[in-house]
Amino acid sequence: MLTSRIGAQWLVILILTMAANSTKLESGTCEAATASACSEAPPDQARYDNYRIYNVEFENEEQIKLFQKLEEQSDSLTFIGHAREIGQKLSILVAAHRVADIADLLKTYKVKHRVLTYNFQEKIDRNLREVQPESIDASKFDWQHFFHLKTIYEWLDKMEKKYPQRVTVLDMGTSTQGNAIKGVKLTSSPNNKAIFIESGIHAREWIAPAAATYIINQLLTSQDPKVQKLAQDYNWFVFPCVNPDGYKYTFEHDRMWRKNRQLFGTCRGVDLNRNYPDHWNSTGSSSDPTRYDFAGPSAGSELETQHLIEFIRANAVNEQIKTYIALHSYSQMMMFPYGYTKERVSNYDDLQEFGKKASAAIKSESGRDYVSGSLYETIYPSSGGSMDWAHSEAGIPIAYTFELRGPPDSQDLFILPAVEIQPTASEAFTAIRAIVEAAAEKGYYK
Repeated sequence: MLTSRIGAQWLVILILTMAANSTKLESGTCEAATASACSEAPPDQARYDNYRIYNVEFENEEQIKLFQKLEEQSDSLTFIGHAREIGQKLSILVAAHRVADIADLLKTYKVKHRVLTYNFQEKIDRNLREVQPESIDASKFDWQHFFHLKTIYEWLDKMEKKYPQRVTVLDMGTSTQGNAIKGVKLTSSPNNKAIFIESGIHAREWIAPAAATYIINQLLTSQDPKVQKLAQDYNWFVFPCVNPDGYKYTFEHDRMWRKNRQLFGTCRGVDLNRNYPDHWNSTGSSSDPTRYDFAGPSAGSELETQHLIEFIRANAVNEQIKTYIALHSYSQMMMFPYGYTKERVSNYDDLQEFGKKASAAIKSESGRDYVSGSLYETIYPSSGGSMDWAHSEAGIPIAYTFELRGPPDSQDLFILPAVEIQPTASEAFTAIRAIVEAAAEKGYYK
């Protein structure tokens, strides 16, 4: 009798213990003994473990058609550009499970190539360690780390409080997901001609917003007389992140995200630099929402695009905006209109001359080689870009798109190490200075 009662008590204890452990497993709380079987869910972040970057070179039409077909058929390959012509070099990020297939195709079709990176996630992990926490005080803002959108905006506010006579924080409007598109106006005289800098339209290009904030800081704090003259002789509009939803998403979910975050059924995102109403979706863009260069359902369909268009239209004449600079990465290029055609703009020779002077200035400063030319002839055909729209539709005569570090065959793609922020941003500002000074000599700011 006693033995059966003791056995029943142990059975009750066992059942209660199992129930308690079940509750802990369901709630995600783990005891040491069960830790191997129970852990908190990992963050919802895309990973690129053992993804490789191949740099290929096309030697015949058969190879070009092969890679065009590959891009159309597979979402496991991320093309940085499109296969177009013999002699072209192209970087492709290849998912781990496709490495064997691609290696076989490269061998079978005798495609000249080299592997730039064997594990892309290692670069992302390094990059994320270089990000300051979102909670950091904006007074610690620098150009040795990358920063969340919230911190960038807090730093802009801080600059306005520190330099109230010179800095005005502007809100262009809200994004698709309700984030502000904030920038600053730096003013010395209401009569000055103005320069507009747009940055961060492609979310994964973190170096672009970093360069934009560096330029703001230089214009406000530099003791260099040449920089001070630029700050005094011109007014500046600088918007570090015109795609805030996408930028936030790269920090929280997918470091390689490019587009905005508009929803299209089962997929998201419009390439905002293909969405402008200037020869929209005529070349170098896609009508497929799953593609990285999706131009959107119609020209100017996106809120982010609409807000920038409205801002430029409202201020191009009133604020005398004569220069439009769009900051991107990578490939080390300074490109001017057009992107959609070989046709030359009316001031092609001047823009080519200014670009070459900017390239020479960078070469003198850092030894880096930057190429200058029209976008169509320099990188690849594309339509619906902000630069083309600003030049053709808004009448801004000096318009450039910068592709910052690294080189065209970069092993890092858009994952530039933080140690390169300051020198890259300095190159961008040096190029802008050279362009503005050269344009001033030709009378563009009279």
